[in-house]
Amino acid sequence: MSVKILDVKPNAEKHKNRKDWFIISQLQLNYTSEMEKAMQAAHGVGYEVYSRKHDIRMEVEKRREEDYLQSQRLVADLERKIHS
Repeated sequence: MSVKILDVKPNAEKHKNRKDWFIISQLQLNYTSEMEKAMQAAHGVGYEVYSRKHDIRMEVEKRREEDYLQSQRLVADLERKIHS
């Protein structure tokens, strides 16, 4: 992950290595064309946009989390039905 530090104070040279200022980040992702197709199909967004836009990343990850939880509930329900 690449992190750039943006300092809004006039004496930025003095504080350029501080980590508690504003942080703007872009993910450096390696992906294949198959991964790109799957991301487009599943989430309607490509890896380039996903890596640059934090709000898009959060939406995608929220949907992934919801899908995961739904699948876990489905598995638990099936296991309960099988073992009862």
